[in-house]
This record gives sequence, structure tokens and C-alpha cells, in this order.
Amino acid sequence: MKVVRIGNVPSLETLSLVEAPNPSQPGRGEISVELKASSLNYHDYIVCKGFAGPRDGLIPMSDGAGVVTAVGEGVSEFKVGDHVVSTFFPEWLDGEPLDQGFNRVPGDGIDGYACEQVTRAATAFTHAPKGYSHAEAATITCAGVTAWRALVADGKLIAGSTVLVQGTGGVSVFALQIAKAMGATVIATSSSDEKLERMKALGADHLINYKADPNWGSTARKLTGGRGVDHVVEIAGGAVMAQSITAARVGGHIALIGVLGGYQGDLPTVLMMAKQLRVVGLTVGSRRHQQEMVRAIDANGFHPVIDERRFTLATLADAFRLQESAAHFGKIVVDI
Repeated sequence: MKVVRIGNVPSLETLSLVEAPNPSQPGRGEISVELKASSLNYHDYIVCKGFAGPRDGLIPMSDGAGVVTAVGEGVSEFKVGDHVVSTFFPEWLDGEPLDQGFNRVPGDGIDGYACEQVTRAATAFTHAPKGYSHAEAATITCAGVTAWRALVADGKLIAGSTVLVQGTGGVSVFALQIAKAMGATVIATSSSDEKLERMKALGADHLINYKADPNWGSTARKLTGGRGVDHVVEIAGGAVMAQSITAARVGGHIALIGVLGGYQGDLPTVLMMAKQLRVVGLTVGSRRHQQEMVRAIDANGFHPVIDERRFTLATLADAFRLQESAAHFGKIVVDI
């Protein structure tokens, strides 16, 4: 089968498409999956660029969707022909997060899904949403579950809440869709008026160009009648957090899921205390979170937004270059 491997000096230039042996037949508790699609996340970019350290020979990509081709003894959840999608933490099935970092994350600690076939534990997958293409299913592993956990599992989102989303990447677009499906008002921010109009078409109620309005936190607060937003999906971190804290209501919730704005920055801690904010750092979610999200998609029927430009395993580096340029909208998909 064909696989993409990271070179001994990780970079986009040293990603190589090579032949590898087909995986073994599934043992007890395992399934074999013919992969059809993967999607890009910032985490994958960090690994492939070498920012996470050497990964010589590793198969990248945390997201994988495809068709079950064989089922091992003792597996009753899946059958041959089922459409499935991978989980980000294959061993975190439910409950509290596991203390293992990224050691068992596909495409980081272990081989990922930039390949044509895999044999893995059945619990490393869930059923794909009904009616989803493989490309659509491949977008939920990281971005979709992150947004779901931020707003629903951790945030306890209810109808009538106000949600602020930053940018127009995969997590933010998913967060917008989840929030609207659950009856929330959404404030979307971006540096691009064109992308903001696309967020409006997806249901965003208020738009803020943060490049034109550097005090967007105050603007967001005014849009709520001075009360402040209930939930902020914080993808930037760093110094940007100060604006999110300004935007949030007293007793509000900030889900810290990204560091695009920097790994550290000055925070108005007195204001955080005065507002009694709940700031929760999170990294994706458990298998149970993914199963809950799939059930919600089946009930509500929304579909992810996928950038019109599509890639293959052979052009994976070009897909990352598009991600690097920030010229995309929604998720970037690789067809396998």
C-alpha cells in the first residue's frame, strides 16, 4: 500500500510517498479499515514541520475515515462495510483525560492515517455520521470533537446563549454550526471581510473584523447589550486572550483550544477574577465525546464546510502549504 512518511529532518519538503506492506489481518478486538480521506489540523502541521521534534519515518495525520474491510474476533460494534472515522486519543474512551500527552495520538506518537489501510483496535474508531461522505467524516476527529467538547461537553451550551468564535478555520466553523444547531447567537471574528460574509451565510448573527477593530472585545460586549458573551472559543491564546476576557460576561466560559496568537502573553488576571471566569484548556476529546457528537449530527443534519481545493497523499505537502497561507476556508481534505 501507499503511505506518506516524514523524513529524518522533518519538513514539508521531506514528506515522501512510499510503498509499505499491507497491515495484518485483525486480531481479537481489532478491525481493518480501507481509508478514504483525511483532513488537516494545526497539530498535523506542527508535526510535519518538525516543531514537535524528530519523527523519522512516522506516518502523519490524526484524522482518518473509511470503510471496514475485516472484523476481528469479539468485535460486535462494527461489521464489514460500515463507514467509520478515527478518534484522536484511541485509548481515551470516556471519563477524565488520560495522562499520556500525545504519546498514543495517531500521526504523532504512533503512525497516523496518511496511508491506504490500517488495522487498529475497534475502539480507535466510531461510526461516521449517517449520510456523510468520507471527506466530511474525516473532519470531525480533531476539529469537530474539539468544538463539541468546548461548547457542549465542557461548556454545557444551552439555547439562548451567546458564543464568540475566532477566525474561520475548522474548529471555529464547527463551533458556529454547533452553536446555531443548539439555538445560540454567534459573534464571528476574522481579519477578512470576505470570510466574515461566508460565516454570515452559515448563520453568524454578528461580524467583527478584528484587524479593523483592535478593541473587538469591547465591541462584542456591546453587541450583547453590555452583558458579555457566554462562551468564547479561543483559538489564538497569547495576548489575544485579553480581548476575549473583555468580551466575556461575568461568570462566562472561555474554552482555550489554540495558541495561534502565541504561547504566552500578559493576562488581566484581576479582571478574570472580578468576572469570575471559567477558563478551560482542552485538547480534543474522548471517544464518548465523538460518539455524542455523531448522534447530534445524525439528529440535526448539519454538514462540515470543506475548502474547495482537494488534495491526495501525493500532494499532502501542498495541502499544508495552503494551510500555512491561511487562504482556506473550513477544513482542508486529503482524498485517499
